[in-house]
Amino acid sequence: MSRTAEEIAQAHAACLGGASTINSVIATHNKGAGATSEDFGHDLTHDEKKERVERSVGYLKYQKALTDWGSESFTDIDAAISAADAFTG
Repeated sequence: MSRTAEEIAQAHAACLGGASTINSVIATHNKGAGATSEDFGHDLTHDEKKERVERSVGYLKYQKALTDWGSESFTDIDAAISAADAFTG
């Protein structure tokens, strides 16, 4: 499979969105009882938060395994993967 530069850019943006989701859910969880309705995932149980993070990190790992990324940066994505793996343990 060969992706166009536009498809790669769109996929990378989606990965960054997934990384943001992971970071937001973990941050909300870490607030504990201090989480408010403004916090993403505030209404999820701990198990539901883990499931949400697991779905997002699965997508990131799948996408990252593709070999045609060129010069796209994975610094933030790698950090989110590490955080997700620690969170879901």
